[in-house]
Amino acid sequence: MKKPMAGDFLVYDKHSNTYRVDPEQAVRDDVEKHYWLNVGRTVLKDWRLYVMLVPMILVFLFWRYFPMYELLRCFKVADQVKPVSEQFFSGFSYFKRLLVGGDSMSTDFWRALRNTFLLSFYGLCFGFPVPVILALFFNEIKSNGLRSVYQVLTYLPKFISTVVMTSLVTMLVKQGSLTTGMGILSQALSSLGVISEEVAYAGLLKNPDFFRAIYQISGIWETAGYDSIVFFAAIIAISPTSYEAAQIDGAGKMAQMRYVVLPSILSTLVIMLITRIGSLLSVGYEKVLLLYDPSTYMTADVVSTFAQRYGMGSASAASNQGIASAAEMMSNVISMLLVIGANTISRKASDVSLY
Repeated sequence: MKKPMAGDFLVYDKHSNTYRVDPEQAVRDDVEKHYWLNVGRTVLKDWRLYVMLVPMILVFLFWRYFPMYELLRCFKVADQVKPVSEQFFSGFSYFKRLLVGGDSMSTDFWRALRNTFLLSFYGLCFGFPVPVILALFFNEIKSNGLRSVYQVLTYLPKFISTVVMTSLVTMLVKQGSLTTGMGILSQALSSLGVISEEVAYAGLLKNPDFFRAIYQISGIWETAGYDSIVFFAAIIAISPTSYEAAQIDGAGKMAQMRYVVLPSILSTLVIMLITRIGSLLSVGYEKVLLLYDPSTYMTADVVSTFAQRYGMGSASAASNQGIASAAEMMSNVISMLLVIGANTISRKASDVSLY
């Protein structure tokens, strides 16, 4: 008789009048015993796929994980001579200066934090529904060729460089001068009476009141088509029998969208919404950096450009680099908390969550 071990599930054998290990448990024990051997065999069998993962792993190591070492600068005494590891611990002095410093730097940080949240919030309110609407529109086009043409036309702006895209925006609303005149968009808005001729001639990008609108409209034009791919893929995965059942019940196109399409892609909508909420404080600084100038800092300056200006400016000191690191770290921590909160609320409210 085999000596019973802890955790074994024993069954009674009437023929031998003994207890033996349950066959299912024996299989589980064997799999656990040879787990790493099976993993090694799988890796050797598909070694080409794992080799293809090496460049991506190196990218994450060098651009995502190794830079985390510099986060220590947020808590160390500023010293450009000594490496970060040899600098003395300074506590949360940089964070205190940003939050309750009372100087111009603290004021600029709170302004940048507010602008970052507002730009992302407006993008969430106006930019998130547009890809869904585009996906619904593509789904209603019966001609595959015509649908492909429309999809390509909406995807193309995503593949335009940020520098080229911002240059196009600048040309449309460029500042007036004796040689260039007003941009096409500025002329159209001026002729319609939306803006005055003086504002159009001075340039919309020079006016802080128009920066957020220009940023959001150009962002929707750039990313809406590309973001609709995920929603369109979820829509075409819906079973045709669902549409047929809705048609039998007398549902028209709008009713089918409401009662068939939207409930079917609800999980995709929730996942994409959670990830979008997590990026509320992660406005990319490239586009803002190329569009803004000191005259529009009031509404255009975000946390990333604030950190770039103070941490990497020509007159930046070592202490300012610590301030910039602290600002970026605070933004990332808040973004992480937003993701956790949105995911928790979604899991409790709809049983759909990111993790």
